[in-house]
Amino acid sequence: MLQSFYENLGFFGALFTALLLFFLFIFWMAGIAGITLPYDGGRKKGNNWQIIVAVLFPPYPILWLLLDIFMQHRHMSEE
Repeated sequence: MLQSFYENLGFFGALFTALLLFFLFIFWMAGIAGITLPYDGGRKKGNNWQIIVAVLFPPYPILWLLLDIFMQHRHMSEE
């Protein structure tokens, strides 16, 4: 697969594509890990539908992770 990226996109295109796919996979896994936490800030979470959506629709946990980072930053800025 990487060889076909290299043949079609060149060295830097293949490198950028491989890194982008790697980071998206890491963010997807981190988003799923965050969604599946039983407690969020001391509150009990009971959203089983989020886990199903996170596994079946990979952009959802990435967006959830970015939104959670933004909300935590805003919460810490208020204090």
